[in-house]
Amino acid sequence: MSVGKSADVDMDLVVGTVENPVNREPPITDLVSRPIPHIDATRHRVRVDGCVNHILDLSISQLQNDFPQHEVICALQCAGNRRHTMRTKLKEVAGVDWGDGAVMNCRWRGPRLRDVLNRAGVALPDPKTAHIAFACFATPCQDDDWYGASIELERGMSVDGEVILALEMNGQPLPIPNGFPVRIIAPGIAGARSVKWLDRITVQQHESRNYYQQHDYKILPSEAVDWEVAERYWHTVPSVQDMPINSVIAIPSSGDVIQVSPDDKTFEVKGYALPQGDQGPVSKVEVSLDDGRHWTNAKITHGGFDQGYGKWCSALWRVRVPVPDGWAGRVVSRATDVGGNIQPEESKWNLRGVNYNGFGEVVDLKVVV
Repeated sequence: MSVGKSADVDMDLVVGTVENPVNREPPITDLVSRPIPHIDATRHRVRVDGCVNHILDLSISQLQNDFPQHEVICALQCAGNRRHTMRTKLKEVAGVDWGDGAVMNCRWRGPRLRDVLNRAGVALPDPKTAHIAFACFATPCQDDDWYGASIELERGMSVDGEVILALEMNGQPLPIPNGFPVRIIAPGIAGARSVKWLDRITVQQHESRNYYQQHDYKILPSEAVDWEVAERYWHTVPSVQDMPINSVIAIPSSGDVIQVSPDDKTFEVKGYALPQGDQGPVSKVEVSLDDGRHWTNAKITHGGFDQGYGKWCSALWRVRVPVPDGWAGRVVSRATDVGGNIQPEESKWNLRGVNYNGFGEVVDLKVVV
């Protein structure tokens, strides 16, 4: 997840292949500032404080051995996923030019946050209005001396919320760039809240005061057209928490020449979909070649309702569709989840370009038989 206001990223360089390997270099200033923390797991402690009966300082060994370990499969998604589409389809936004792939789907393991907080003893008169704040002090950020975020206490304490202090990713210790030795995983919530290199957990009556909770990752009203005007609105809107339902078409790509079957004149469309917040899993994905007048159901091959992956993960889908006469070369997709949320055709513009979830779309396709 980005912690800056804006950046120029050549999306063609983000993913490499054998034929076209990634060749990139950072700005020279980045080589001497904001390094990725390399933390000694044997000495690291996570402090639990705030409105609790007992302040805890937990070692990684204690987190591994003193609490039941819980495993959750979930997608972790940047709030700016699909920002490039908002920028090009609606109008300019401020933020890293993420395409459709600022998301990962992994198997995470570690103690539940609720078990840790129950050990500390939450002491609040009205827990429904409270937050759990997470902090990393290991390295300064672009706009603050530390990184912080928070989620609602009720979500963090929910058994069904499955928020964990992740120690493992896909059966291995967390990689250093992914938060080793411990990070928060808050399924269904914007990735910015799943703080890496976790130092502190604080139970409090208010949101995190950190810059990235209060002045970033918010859906500002359309009147906030630039950073100067935005200063009048940051305090008026809530921080992004749950991510919206979404789908993306991965194959074909816009501008592709597609080979259709000579027998039935069909071609394959493939992509992924994500449920809204805690309303998963994805229950249906549909594809249309006539701007939404008619829809064809796709087959969900992974992450679907009846496949045992749980409610948090991304769903992979595919479908073969016939090319209609006079087709304009546009395909759109929409997803539905178990909670009944249906992906909208359009997404509202906001300055930071977050939570874009208009129809998945590819255009300018050309057909050969």
